[in-house]
Amino acid sequence: MDDAFALLRQAADLLPEDAAAENGQTVGDVRRDIELQEWEMALDMLIEIADVHPVSVTFWERLTEAARQMMLGRSRRWCEWRGWEVKHGTIRATLTLLGADEGGRQSAFSGDGQLRPLWDIGSHTAVGQRDLNTARLWVEFAPQLGPGETADIRLAPLQSEKWRHLKAGDVITMHEAQPAAGTAEIIEVLPPRV
Repeated sequence: MDDAFALLRQAADLLPEDAAAENGQTVGDVRRDIELQEWEMALDMLIEIADVHPVSVTFWERLTEAARQMMLGRSRRWCEWRGWEVKHGTIRATLTLLGADEGGRQSAFSGDGQLRPLWDIGSHTAVGQRDLNTARLWVEFAPQLGPGETADIRLAPLQSEKWRHLKAGDVITMHEAQPAAGTAEIIEVLPPRV
C-alpha cells in the first residue's frame, strides 16, 4: 500500500495542470507542499481544488486513504462523502432546526455525516400514506448544529433514486421523532458524475 506522500502525489496527478482552487492555489502549489512534507496542507488544497474541478472516485479514494494514514478522521470522512457524491449525486439544502422550546432537539449533533434522520420528501406508500426516507446529513463549514440553528447541509440518501425528483426551492422536513425536527430548502441537486 502506498504511503500518504505517494497517495497525495497520485491525487494531484489526476488533476489538470491548470486546475486551481477559488483562492488561486494551484496543482503546482500542492506539489510544492508535498515536497516540503506539508501533507495536511496539501490534502486541504486538493480538497479545495476539487470543489472547483470535477474529479473521479479514484481521486477521492486516494485522499481518503491519505487522510486515514495521517489520522485525520474528519477529513477522511469528508473525502469518503465526496466520493459517494460522485457515484450517487449531490443534494445540498439549507436546514433550520426547531428550537428546544419548539419541541426540537435538546442538544447539538455532530455534523460529520453520522446522523441518519428520516426525511419527508413528498413520497407516499402504495396505500397513500406519507413515506419517510433516510439520509445521512453533513453540515457544511461547521463541526455541529444545535437547536434553533441554520446551516447549509449535504444529504446522502439511503436510496438516492427516490430523491431524484427534488429541485432547488423544494422544502423537505427532517424527522427524528414527533414533531418534525427541522425544515430544509433544497439549494442544489446534482446528478451522479460517474
